[in-house]
Amino acid sequence: MGYSVFGPIVDAHVDTVLDLAAGRRRLGERSVRGHVDLPRLEEAGVGVQVFAHFIEPVYKPHAALARFMELYDVFLHEVACNRDRITVVTSVRELEETLAAGRIAAVIGIEGGEVLQGRPGVLRLLHRLGVRLIGLTWNERNDLADGAGDARSGGGLSRLGVQVVREMNRLGMVVDVSHLSDASFYDVLAVSTQPVLASHSNCRALCAHPRNLTDDQIRALASRGGVMGMNFYARFLREDGPATVDDVVRHIEHVAALVGPEHVGLGSDFDGIDEPPQGLEDVTRLPRLIEALLRRNWKERELRLLLGENMLRLFRQVWQAGEEPYPVPAAEGTGAGPGSSDAGSFAAGRGRAWGGPLRVAS
Repeated sequence: MGYSVFGPIVDAHVDTVLDLAAGRRRLGERSVRGHVDLPRLEEAGVGVQVFAHFIEPVYKPHAALARFMELYDVFLHEVACNRDRITVVTSVRELEETLAAGRIAAVIGIEGGEVLQGRPGVLRLLHRLGVRLIGLTWNERNDLADGAGDARSGGGLSRLGVQVVREMNRLGMVVDVSHLSDASFYDVLAVSTQPVLASHSNCRALCAHPRNLTDDQIRALASRGGVMGMNFYARFLREDGPATVDDVVRHIEHVAALVGPEHVGLGSDFDGIDEPPQGLEDVTRLPRLIEALLRRNWKERELRLLLGENMLRLFRQVWQAGEEPYPVPAAEGTGAGPGSSDAGSFAAGRGRAWGGPLRVAS
């Protein structure tokens, strides 16, 4: 396949897996339903696609892990049926090899930390299975953090959430702060030693929705090397009336004006939204966004950053920093390892009361 003339496009969030699991369509076949499938990704020039595995509320909390396994099993089957066109990538080397071969690189994400079931071993096993990005919450509170829909209490990361962020940093997994409450967002930045991603969030200054980021949040994210992906959902782009491609451009340019073009990318939320902008009805319409930016005098370097290079830089940095999930103890009899004090300290955070944000030195 051929990528965009500005390089492989990277989209940090789609919810296509839910349609695949429901049997509504196949990944390798062009459909008139939904927004994304392989033929349409190829037509648009997408080179890297984060496939979110969204855990629906009905499965939370106790069946969240089993639901993820069901979704991931379906997705891996679809990838196997199209192995000449798409590859699940888990390292920088695999990412580069897949792009060099002209295939689509699939990054596995999870939307909802309930899948961890409060257990550190589950996080390490998910890493072993190929998961490289996790959104700590959806809109509601869980045992890791408060979500954007539960911000009234002012709660942030729990002690367990702090442990999860630190372990994700150690493993080389991207922490996704979209859907977090404001307090949780700032707690993650205080704890994380790696840049974090707001995979599908827009600008609250332009559309006052709690799922969008304030200007202060955008500056804080950028100051730590983070990136935010622009969400195409109409109600995150404008508060009323139909959204258009120009509304997406407004949000992109707002971020670029605040922190520079090095910290903005795409996170369409395709197949998870029911109201895309006019002119961006599915992934094949991405050239219209590029055309709109060119009319606004965006230069080639800026477009390359926006369309892919910013996200690729973040993925490379976080993944390269990862350590072996199961390191060999330095000496026999030390008691080190995932079954000893590490697991105990991780689980100890589960009892935190939700009274307010936990402030932890990074």
